[in-house]
Amino acid sequence: QVQLVESGGGSVQAGGSLRLSCSVSEYTYNSYCMGWFRQAPGKEREWVAGIRKNSVTRYAESVEGRFTIAQDNAKTTLYLQMNSLKPEDTAMYYCAAGPCLAHWQLRPRDYNYWGQGTQVTVSS
Repeated sequence: QVQLVESGGGSVQAGGSLRLSCSVSEYTYNSYCMGWFRQAPGKEREWVAGIRKNSVTRYAESVEGRFTIAQDNAKTTLYLQMNSLKPEDTAMYYCAAGPCLAHWQLRPRDYNYWGQGTQVTVSS
């Protein structure tokens, strides 16, 4: 059974940093491609960052240069390091797992499994 558990959210002032963690089973990490999404109130869930099995990463334009997606060597934790946070980064953040496709998976429907989410609030 695939289980994803996020942690690390919180409240921070603009310009601050947070690191989100997503606990995954090694089986999950070896079998699926992973991504981070976020959803602000009244908005659609949007893709933030992804990592392929060869560790190649990709970011949404809105977070490029500020956020970093990474995995630990044991492949049991997925991270999202968020620096230079802005009020517009305020959202519920989710990690997700889905079957690896030939193309980058940027849509929520590309993923089968989701964590419960962790709230990030950035004040100005």
